[in-house]
Amino acid sequence: MKTNDIYFNTNKATWNDKVKVHAKSDMYDLENFKKGKSSLMSYELDALGHVKGKSLLHLQCHFGQDTLSLSRLGAKCTGVDLSDEGIALAQRLNEELNLDAEFVCCNVLNTSEFIKDTFDIVYTSYGVIGWLPDLKPWGQMIAERLKLGGTFFMAEFHPIVWMFDYLGNTPVMKYGYMQADVIYEEYEGTYANQESKMVSKEYGWNHGLGEVVSALTEAGLHIEYLKEYDESPYNVLSDLEETESGMYVTKDKLYPLIFTLKAVKL
Repeated sequence: MKTNDIYFNTNKATWNDKVKVHAKSDMYDLENFKKGKSSLMSYELDALGHVKGKSLLHLQCHFGQDTLSLSRLGAKCTGVDLSDEGIALAQRLNEELNLDAEFVCCNVLNTSEFIKDTFDIVYTSYGVIGWLPDLKPWGQMIAERLKLGGTFFMAEFHPIVWMFDYLGNTPVMKYGYMQADVIYEEYEGTYANQESKMVSKEYGWNHGLGEVVSALTEAGLHIEYLKEYDESPYNVLSDLEETESGMYVTKDKLYPLIFTLKAVKL
């Protein structure tokens, strides 16, 4: 077994456990989601705009809330995730909500082996690229799955955020911005329920903005914009403060928390 397969298998087991915890969490608010509440945040809604009638591939979809929210808006959606528990729950929600999304369980880097269609939109968001050891095959896969003229959009935590170790009482800068070595963390709980007794065992990788942009441009995509924000729509980091708009910021706002990127296949 290849080393990366060991990492992926460990992460898959952790995400399978997370699905069970997250489905019951206040953060994911599954009951109100079932009643019609959208899981999409302002960055995604503003960037994706009118999706009705468009085909959309959602990468690393967890248990499909964003995928299904986009399906409710009229997009023809396909969601991909490593976790079979996540995909199983997504499929149950799709049936329960009488939507027409499709879900595929696979490593996102292998998406083109399982999905041959091309899409108007490829979308991914929040805590996704850090699970990938190399972004070049990721960028190539995105280009393969986009139609000519199609759009790729991502919203993601800023690379500076992942330079910190959050396992102690105070975040400590510990990891390299462009660190090549894998990062292993083991801790009790999960970002959606820190009181949970589940043990998260996770292997991850840091990727700078230059690596993200290069992976996409080398695959043939044209970058329309790259934006950075000093606020986060999720309160999943240490010591964030809520603003009047419902976003979350660090006390000093010394560095960005989120970036968004939009690219087109020409």
